[in-house]
Amino acid sequence: MIGLEASSFSSSLPPVRSQQFRQTNPSAVLVSPAAMSASVILPDLATQVVVPVAAAVGIAFAVLQWFLVSQVKVTGDGGSAGKGGASESLIEEEEGLNDHNVVVKCAEIQTAISEGATSFLYTEYKYAGGFMTVFAVLIFVFLGSIEGFSTKSQPCHYSVGKTCKPALANAAFSTIAFVLGAVTSLVSGFLGMKIATYANARTTLEARKGVGKAFIVAFRSGAVMGFLLAASGLFVLYIIINLFGIYYGDDWEGLFEAITGYGLGGSSMALFGRVGGGIYTKAADVGADLVGKVERNIPEDDPRNPAVIADNVGDNVGDIAGMGSDLFGSYAESSCAALVVASISSFGINHEFTPMMFPLLISSVGIIACLITTLFATDFFEVKAVDQIEPALKKQLIISTAVMTVGIALVSWLGLPYTFTIFNFGAQKTVHSWQLFLCVAVGLWAGLVIGFITEYYTSNAYSPVQDVADSCRTGAATNVIFGLALGYKSVIIPIFAIAFSIFLSFSLAAMYGVAVAALGMLSTIATGLAIDAYGPISDNAGGIAEMAGMSHRIRERTDALDAAGNTTAAIGKGFAIGSAALVSLALFGAFVSRAGITTVDVLTPNVFIGLLVGAMLPYWFSAMTMKSVGSAALKMVEEVRRQFNTIPGLMEGTAKPDYATCVKISTDASIKEMIPPGALVMLTPLIVGTFFGVETLSGVLAGALVSGVQIAISASNTGGAWDNAKKYIEAGVSDHAKSLGPKGSDCHKAAVIGDTIGDPLKDTSGPSLNILIKLMAVESLVFAPFFATYGGILFKYI
Repeated sequence: MIGLEASSFSSSLPPVRSQQFRQTNPSAVLVSPAAMSASVILPDLATQVVVPVAAAVGIAFAVLQWFLVSQVKVTGDGGSAGKGGASESLIEEEEGLNDHNVVVKCAEIQTAISEGATSFLYTEYKYAGGFMTVFAVLIFVFLGSIEGFSTKSQPCHYSVGKTCKPALANAAFSTIAFVLGAVTSLVSGFLGMKIATYANARTTLEARKGVGKAFIVAFRSGAVMGFLLAASGLFVLYIIINLFGIYYGDDWEGLFEAITGYGLGGSSMALFGRVGGGIYTKAADVGADLVGKVERNIPEDDPRNPAVIADNVGDNVGDIAGMGSDLFGSYAESSCAALVVASISSFGINHEFTPMMFPLLISSVGIIACLITTLFATDFFEVKAVDQIEPALKKQLIISTAVMTVGIALVSWLGLPYTFTIFNFGAQKTVHSWQLFLCVAVGLWAGLVIGFITEYYTSNAYSPVQDVADSCRTGAATNVIFGLALGYKSVIIPIFAIAFSIFLSFSLAAMYGVAVAALGMLSTIATGLAIDAYGPISDNAGGIAEMAGMSHRIRERTDALDAAGNTTAAIGKGFAIGSAALVSLALFGAFVSRAGITTVDVLTPNVFIGLLVGAMLPYWFSAMTMKSVGSAALKMVEEVRRQFNTIPGLMEGTAKPDYATCVKISTDASIKEMIPPGALVMLTPLIVGTFFGVETLSGVLAGALVSGVQIAISASNTGGAWDNAKKYIEAGVSDHAKSLGPKGSDCHKAAVIGDTIGDPLKDTSGPSLNILIKLMAVESLVFAPFFATYGGILFKYI
């Protein structure tokens, strides 16, 4: 196993730059083992066992949850094969509860949603596969050209007197890591979509027996995605480290340099999933709402609406597959950033395998902590009433955070020496194990704070959203004004939480502290994803109940599940954005270190123009994605209107709408429209780094991070508030809400308009921005050796 061998740093930078770096950074070279005051308690062999075992436990638990969900149905005739796989009839377990024809109708709708989602993802993945191939070639050519594609070993960047693997090897292994990260990201999103479309009708059927039964099915289905993604991401990263180590041997820093491609692959595919899926779902949603709810005054998931199937498909490809790929990218990038910094610290230089694997140990303990937490929702306590759903979900966040805090303390005690050094911009900073524990813990608890602040501003149980709903009395204009103000205000506390996390973690352990703080925020990713995936599954369940003609009582139960899911989905977006900020900063620090930059001076013109351009990019990106949603929605509106006007008997319910055409419109539009925003994100670092140099690129990354986080939080919370303000009026559970309704009133129509405006904000532009800031940072990190060697072409001639 490679973890038992010694190491020194390998760099892709040429010998001349290595010598320059050592002259300006003498303290960055070899650290004596004396810098480590004590060895770790956990042996290297135990670490080699703990990580894959934790991943295996997570996968096994996901399979168990899937098996329990599958028990909801009894297989009938087996159905017929379709695009999405075998179509299974769903037969109710308790006879007499409902009409058998309604149950069969649920199965048919589920099959249509599954086939639509599968078809879209196959189409999207064809384009993503083409991009992956082209970009893999670029990585190999750019990084391999640094030494003229030489196969000779080169002087190490940080360790004087040692030789490291050639740049060509780093290029090849970075390319392989990129492909593996991309494939893992795609598989994570696809599996999440499949389990969601497998569970939506089952949740609807269980709602006949009570809200508690339906809740368990939806939550267990979300847990399948959460644990599969967390465990598979950890396992693949562990395998890559060990396999790459066979070649790299004692050259650990070269090894972890190459592994940064894993994060780039994961995040680049997440960009396509988030943008493409977001455009798809919002085009269908806006088209269905504007014509169906506003113009025709029919319910949201009325089967007469031609866009209703496309709308339900969109929930799965955007909020399930897109979110899964997004959070996988965050996990991969934060792990890679921590490993890169650790490899040039005493962990890597002094050949300490267990401390080096500290990021993976955090994730391993996180899987176990989330497993324990999940049992509280599915086994230890039972949801028996509607008002217990949202508290049960929120308790998941609190319990997982508390259990994980104990786990972090245990890992820090067993897996870290009491004293060690961390690389800090050309110097080695002495750190204690308890300080690193605080770094991880502050990220973990900051995530909880961001989650609950997001809930406060987006849940209709609190005054901010109720004020937005009340503003609908005077029309859509005041609704929009109040919603925008709420979104801007909701940025304040999350930014303070992120700022405090950065200050404390950087003060204690430099950029490594920031990286593990991001990992701390993501350590409960299995629970976070379970809660997040629960929302779209419940939303689909409500849509299926409406389309299948089930009773109003069943629809009330699914609406209650959906309402709680809307709030938890907003919490999930808050987690994703907060972790993206920390991950991006950690990647930025790793980029600056690899590029040989000791300071980033904002007063220099090169850096300042980068700051301006970087701060502008999130606005440009948001404009592109929102216009894309608008263009796609326009086509959808025209098609829905055409069908209502030309199909005799459609409004009367005697004719069936053409769902397939609406699905095709969303698919074609989203595939076409996702390319320009993706190109903007992927090409910016390459163009800036090559033509303007690493200093300007560092300014671009900093500017994009600062403005992107603010816009992402504001957009997501504004859209979430408008959505729940509409649902607050529709539910009419309080005297105040009843005074604003009922459905179809002028007040409700104003709320629907606000919700329609907010759709692209909360489900396309906002969530996609966190990928923008992460992806540009990790791409810059991967290409840093090339930029440091050949970058700044234009400035060389000025």
